[in-house]
Amino acid sequence: MVLTEDRAKKSSTPAVRRLTSPDAASRSRGGQRFLLIGLVLASVYSLFPVWWLIVAATKDRTALYQSNGLWFSGWHLWDNLHQLFTYEDGIFLRWTANSLLYAGVGSLGGTLIALATGYGLARFDFPGRNLVFACVVGSFLIPIALLTLPLYLLFSAIGMVDTPWAMLIPCLINPFSVYLAKVYTESTIPYELLEAARLDGAGELRIFVSIVLRMMTTGGATVFLLAFVNTWNAFFLPLTVLRGEENWTLNLGLYNWSGKRLESGVDLTSLVLTGALLSIVPMAIMMVAMRRYWRTGVTLGALK
Repeated sequence: MVLTEDRAKKSSTPAVRRLTSPDAASRSRGGQRFLLIGLVLASVYSLFPVWWLIVAATKDRTALYQSNGLWFSGWHLWDNLHQLFTYEDGIFLRWTANSLLYAGVGSLGGTLIALATGYGLARFDFPGRNLVFACVVGSFLIPIALLTLPLYLLFSAIGMVDTPWAMLIPCLINPFSVYLAKVYTESTIPYELLEAARLDGAGELRIFVSIVLRMMTTGGATVFLLAFVNTWNAFFLPLTVLRGEENWTLNLGLYNWSGKRLESGVDLTSLVLTGALLSIVPMAIMMVAMRRYWRTGVTLGALK
């Protein structure tokens, strides 16, 4: 026994020395520096356009073309905001309200449908389930641009072109959100909990509303945020199905303003840049509001 313990100590000593050797420590510090430099470069690359947009929104039309694009030249932000909110009787506010309607209501309804569908595919056994899931996976691999023309023809046939429903209905059906909801359900909702609820006399609707939705808060927040950003940044679909300015989204309206310089000679670049700066505010607020759900996501589905 003594010889065995001595051999074990001798065999373990070099391993400890190798782990704490100066070469290993220097390699670890070198890897940390390399990672830090990479994160700094990625942050600069990500924040550079935002910085340029902030600087450009504070300039008037003359300074926008004649001054340094990365630094301030005067402070005309309040004048630009006043012109932005009053141009064409405040049409910018109407576009903002439309974008909030399409992205907010459409994403909320789409999230509820996706969670219910994903839960059904993950926890119910029915004939053709694998086929349905294969169709879901295959459908979100199709680019949305290829579906825009069929959607336009469909909405034109039923008289929904140039109405809010032409934007809201496509937002309610998102196959990728269904896939995320199914994967999250499989890792969060155990069969034992559902069976216990059924034994207590709870119906399927009550189980979904009272138990499943509460345990899928983190997954639902992720699905909602992805759907909100996707709808907020949508361009090709509203360009196709929306005609009148009163129903346009914010992106479509700013795009129309940017083209007036070539069509009528009216330069609205300052208003476009100021509007683009304001357009990122709702997404930033959404990211901050949803952050607390992601922090608690590790323990959200745990059983007590």
